[in-house]
Amino acid sequence: MFFNSLTFAVFLPIVFLLYWFVFNKTKKTQNLLLILASYYFYSCWDWRFLFLLVFSTFLDYYTGIQIEKSEKEKTRKFWFWLSIGINLGFLGVFKYYNFFASSFAELLNDFGLKSSPFLLDVVLPVGISFYTFHGLSYVIDIYKKRIKAEYNFVDYSLFVSYFPLLVAGPIERATHLLPQVKVKRSFDFELAKQGLFQFIWGLVKKVVIADTCATYANAIFDNYSSMNSWSLILGAVYFAFQIYGDFSGYSDMALGMSKLFGINLLRNFNYPYFSRDIAEFWRRWHISLSSWFKDYLYIPLGGSKGGKSQQVRNTFIIFVVSGFWHGANWTYLAWGFINALYFLPLLLRNTNRSNIEMVQLNWNFDSVKVVFQIFYTFLLACLAWIFFRANSITDAVQYIKRIFTEGNFSSQYLTNERYNYEMLLMIGLFVLVEWNNRLKEEPISGKYSWLRLSLAVAAILALGTYSDYKEFIYFQF
Repeated sequence: MFFNSLTFAVFLPIVFLLYWFVFNKTKKTQNLLLILASYYFYSCWDWRFLFLLVFSTFLDYYTGIQIEKSEKEKTRKFWFWLSIGINLGFLGVFKYYNFFASSFAELLNDFGLKSSPFLLDVVLPVGISFYTFHGLSYVIDIYKKRIKAEYNFVDYSLFVSYFPLLVAGPIERATHLLPQVKVKRSFDFELAKQGLFQFIWGLVKKVVIADTCATYANAIFDNYSSMNSWSLILGAVYFAFQIYGDFSGYSDMALGMSKLFGINLLRNFNYPYFSRDIAEFWRRWHISLSSWFKDYLYIPLGGSKGGKSQQVRNTFIIFVVSGFWHGANWTYLAWGFINALYFLPLLLRNTNRSNIEMVQLNWNFDSVKVVFQIFYTFLLACLAWIFFRANSITDAVQYIKRIFTEGNFSSQYLTNERYNYEMLLMIGLFVLVEWNNRLKEEPISGKYSWLRLSLAVAAILALGTYSDYKEFIYFQF
């Protein structure tokens, strides 16, 4: 069940009405309804994997209590590593086993040793990377004595399975979400209105920008060997806006619909394409994942306390692991490694924390420099996205090679594809809207909000009707 499907358009209002008019008596009834709705939502993908979600929930709930109750450090470590091992074990089997088995078999074949690996014929459980990281952060925080274990199984189950964030985040923390689900929520019209506006804007990003860009990006990437330099550059730009509109659109929809239920989720995107360097980009892109790796991997490795060599090592570990988190493919590892290379000069010059506040332009010489920095950072991101999108590293390298060696910058693809110029105009308009509203979570609210809402809905209906691309990219992770 996709957020942008007609099925969900029926599901969400039903849950909303039941939540505020039938199950609104107590916190427990509110939470039970949201759990049931979440389990139904998840079972629509594949009901068999619902048992995996329930097992993961019970595992971390039980081990969290045992860690807190245990007085001996040896016993605490046992329950801690039991939870970590089983969680990562499930993730490894479902997400990475086939990749490692195939890669090892290919390595043996390269040495002349024939091998036919046993591969699992099973689809990746949707959202497993996200709800596994929810549970891991919870157990780690209990072990480190940052939080107390949650003894109410209903409240903890909702923390893990809450359907707005279940399949693609944001990756929530127990310190932020659990206190909200432990109290009864009262209807707040202004919060609900904000949520509706944010949900609609997320839908605009997904249907109007991402899905439309996907049509063009797929056509170029799937036929890159016959495309000229300009068409290949367009393909990279189209994919950059596809993945941004797709994932930030999902995040906006998740945050928006959660506000309909009186619950605030962590912000996951903060206008990353207006970043002035790659460090700022990663503080604004998939914020919940970046902060998760910082808190639970980078800092435990020593963070920035050691010498430069240790900082460089930790930075490369973070980016490579982040790439591998996205999927079992060498392209994702390469994407993470490339971003680490981008980050390296900033780290060595101690300028990785230079751009903290949102960018402002004062229309002077310094602003020219800022515009160049934004454009340069966007180009770096687009270059890395080629590896993220390509089917293999060979395809990515050949794609980039053709950009610089094909040498034909005529409007090949613009001429052959219908509505291509209109698509570029729409992207330009979208960038202007984002720029004008970069200090807000979404651009619909404020003066003339209902007019803006009407225009947004009209755009969704006009372009969504003809869109063949419905899936969210991050559902596969």
